[in-house]
Amino acid sequence: MASSAASLLPLLLLLLNCSLCWHVSASPAPSVANLQRFLENLHGELAPAAVQESAATGVLHRLIPSHAESFEFRIVSKEECGGKACFQIKNHPLAGKTGSPEISITGTTGVELCAGLHWYLKYWCGVHVSWEKTGGTQMGSVPQPGALPRVNGAGIRVQRPVAWSYYQNAVTSSYSFVWWDWKRWEKEIDWMALQGVNLPLAFSGQEAIWQRVFQSHMFNLSKADLDDFFGGPAFLAWARMGNLHGWGGPLSQTWLDQQLNLQKYILTRMHQLGMTPVLPAFSGNVPSAMRRVFPSAKITQLGNWNTAKDDKRWCCTFLLDPTDALFVEIGKAFIQQQIKEYGRTSHIYNCDTFNENTPPTNASSFISTLGEAVYNGMYAGDKDAVWLMQGWLFTADSKFWQPPQMKALLKSVPLGKLVVLDLFADVKPIWQTSDNFYGTPYIWCMLHNFGGNIEMYGTLDTVATGPVDARMSPNSTMVGVGMCMEGIEQNPVVYDLMPEMAFRSEKVQLDEWIKTYSTRRYGRDARGAQMAWKILYQTVYNCSDGLQAHNTDVIVKFPDVDPGKVMLARPPGHLWYQPADAKQALHALLQSSYFLESVLTYRYDVVDLTRQVLAKLANQMYYNIVMAYQVKDLDKVEQQSKTLLNLISEMDDLLSSNECFLLGPWLESAKALSTTNIELRLYEWNARTQVTMWFDNTADQPSQLHDYANKYWNGLLSGYYFPRASLYLQLLQQAMQKNASFPFSTWRVKWISLTNSWQADTELYPVKIQGDAISIATALSQRYASCSSI
Repeated sequence: MASSAASLLPLLLLLLNCSLCWHVSASPAPSVANLQRFLENLHGELAPAAVQESAATGVLHRLIPSHAESFEFRIVSKEECGGKACFQIKNHPLAGKTGSPEISITGTTGVELCAGLHWYLKYWCGVHVSWEKTGGTQMGSVPQPGALPRVNGAGIRVQRPVAWSYYQNAVTSSYSFVWWDWKRWEKEIDWMALQGVNLPLAFSGQEAIWQRVFQSHMFNLSKADLDDFFGGPAFLAWARMGNLHGWGGPLSQTWLDQQLNLQKYILTRMHQLGMTPVLPAFSGNVPSAMRRVFPSAKITQLGNWNTAKDDKRWCCTFLLDPTDALFVEIGKAFIQQQIKEYGRTSHIYNCDTFNENTPPTNASSFISTLGEAVYNGMYAGDKDAVWLMQGWLFTADSKFWQPPQMKALLKSVPLGKLVVLDLFADVKPIWQTSDNFYGTPYIWCMLHNFGGNIEMYGTLDTVATGPVDARMSPNSTMVGVGMCMEGIEQNPVVYDLMPEMAFRSEKVQLDEWIKTYSTRRYGRDARGAQMAWKILYQTVYNCSDGLQAHNTDVIVKFPDVDPGKVMLARPPGHLWYQPADAKQALHALLQSSYFLESVLTYRYDVVDLTRQVLAKLANQMYYNIVMAYQVKDLDKVEQQSKTLLNLISEMDDLLSSNECFLLGPWLESAKALSTTNIELRLYEWNARTQVTMWFDNTADQPSQLHDYANKYWNGLLSGYYFPRASLYLQLLQQAMQKNASFPFSTWRVKWISLTNSWQADTELYPVKIQGDAISIATALSQRYASCSSI
């Protein structure tokens, strides 16, 4: 299998050449220049070289223990890297001698060492590194120790074109990380390091910090006061941002202590690798009890955020006025408590003001005062503080955030002390319409995923070019690239390319890159697989319609509509390619099953692509049902309903054949963190609720966020999506048989009751696979091959 990797070398060397340059504006903006000085000081606070080298060696041992002696790592100064952050790959001078290293990797931090290791394995040995839940890592193409491929000449140097590679969204902690233990976190930090991530969000455990702050003699709140302030485990992200309070709680003291202890492990490992973890800061969101303890404080109640009927138990959080002296006092106390608890800080803090909450006034003076207060709270606790802000508010509420309001916020902080995440730059880049955020440093980010949904989707052409265009634009203030997906463990091809852009100075030629991807992903050349990926790159993974990639397929988000009143011009769901192309890609991929059926990454892709094909077909079936209902064709409604339900059932069987598509592990990981029966029931309810109704409902009014975090998981289809679709279609047919209108109110009451019962249930779901993925996928592909309009 080593020959497959060797055959890639001429092409790979061509690809590598585009990474060896560094573009710097002749005269960076003042804010960027100030930030560069901060970065120089920050570099001096990193862990000692020996610590970083040891941490990188640990990553190597966990990734490929058989080759632990084949590599030598060494931290070098930026001067040895041409004055920039970089990694260098060379043949080791003792290569060829028994027991000696074969490849020498040097870099400016432990992250660069790991990124250099990954780069070598990827482009000299044909390796693919991915999450376990997207098929895992393909290492079978690596030659035996002593036979690793040599690099040409004096080796290569790859510099970062921008300083930072950022990772995470403020809500990833809830959609993906919520039930993780240290074992899973260690794997994720390894993945970050291998991908070159040096600026990760580190949000775990902050509720315990807030507890120490608010229950101190300074503020005198009680545990009960904070129970109403914090959200439940699966909803903490939105409580932190001031969208909700109390929902899914209360948090036990055990949870608070567990998460704080976990955060200490996370921060220690990140520090050892030379990462710069981003800690949280105070945004103004306070417990309602602060009004009781500080009756003269200027505290405003915000409006409803997505509750069913303005339910004050969960919505309408409280904002401390930035002009109130308490604002800076709380901000300072929170920063200082974190530094005391963790023993260090990297000086970069995330704080998001008005995330999907409209400010009480659009007055520039208020917005400027708020921004100044947020930063002053950080500065009071850490004189070197830099504010990192998600720029989602500028996209989500663009009508409010006009140039005067944006400038008021962005200019309220000293130059170089604010960095904005251009969160949705892969689809709606704000840097282009705001003159590079009016001179504020920013990070070009790919959002890509909403709610942790499972859907094959990507904008690969934009990913391969967008960061380069932004960096090379006139007066650019871009200082990094980032991955800001709401949920991880999906679309591995996207997350194979995007991290590379942290080391790419020129645009990636994707026609060639995608050929190597197929070979690396599966560990060998396979013509059918290569053809499949060529098709997928040109269609499924090149969306350009400018819409959010939030999955609204019928199976996972059954339309809550009256079929007699809805006007459908096309099937529901997001469709940006021709379904026939995805079918053709599936046919091509299955042609390689004889060669690849034992490869885990291949088995994952076969299931995922089959699921994608069937999902879009289900949307068409639903459309046919509604059209038949509106012309009173009962026979067709009955036939199409039966076909749709059969497809959902068969998809559930397909998903059961791969461990990456099971509901069981999600529920069991939630329960595994419990220490009492009360915690066990609460955690399971949180896990079930997030992926179904999400937020509150009444008996006849569903959550406004229902199915936001939908998943194509075995068990979720059979246990929830199938019964829901069956209920709707049964009511539809009964109405037609009686020549009556569709009982929409009855549907809602029954659906909500079904959902609430499922959320409270404790039924066990499989954690082990059932059936053979390739056989099931092949049978389904053949069965539905001729189906387009049905």
